[in-house]
Amino acid sequence: MALLDSNKIPVHVAIIMDGNGRWARKRGCPREEGHRKGSEVIEPLLDASLQLGIKVVSLYAFSTENWKRSPKEILSLWNILDDFFTAKLGEIKKKGIKIHHSGELRRLPFKTKKIITQSIKETETNNKIVLNFCLNYGGQQEIVRAVNSWLKIKKSKEKLTEKKIERNLDTFGLPKVDLLIRTSGEQRISNFMLWQLAYAELVFLDVLWPDFKKEHLYEAVSSYKQRQRRFGGR
Repeated sequence: MALLDSNKIPVHVAIIMDGNGRWARKRGCPREEGHRKGSEVIEPLLDASLQLGIKVVSLYAFSTENWKRSPKEILSLWNILDDFFTAKLGEIKKKGIKIHHSGELRRLPFKTKKIITQSIKETETNNKIVLNFCLNYGGQQEIVRAVNSWLKIKKSKEKLTEKKIERNLDTFGLPKVDLLIRTSGEQRISNFMLWQLAYAELVFLDVLWPDFKKEHLYEAVSSYKQRQRRFGGR
């Protein structure tokens, strides 16, 4: 209730969902089981975010570097994602959740691309909260794409500005990140939302993603509330 009464709730929370593989290894399970268990965390996370009044949740679901993993594990990730949208899209629509995608869709399997595109279209008028799935996403690659997009339309002698880059980012229209949460105890940002994280507060939690509960979100938001955000001004 103390969190709910506060006017310092982060508007945009980004999460690096780390620790699925370690969770599975500790239990003698295949890595795929860790990913599947991790997918079950998303719905309660969104429920807690809605309760707190968070407006955007960005999930680092598959990075550009994740293609280095085994084909079997990669295939299992797409299957889990497909199953998630198939099972949860009805509830997502009912709860007013809007689906957004950051990253490049072109390399994803046809079925996965179709499901994501359909989910975006079917939720485009929802306005309770945005769920931004970052798939085949890398922060450096996103900035390069943004600059190249601008170069295609730039006028003679026109100079590049921060606003022009932002208009070509995958997250255009979304607020910059207020709070980044990374699970598993690792303390790095792993090429995630490099532009959007410029003045974000960072919270690293020593919990594996499949074990993440709403209480961990409350803990991170509570930590965020206690910080003085200066944005380089003092």
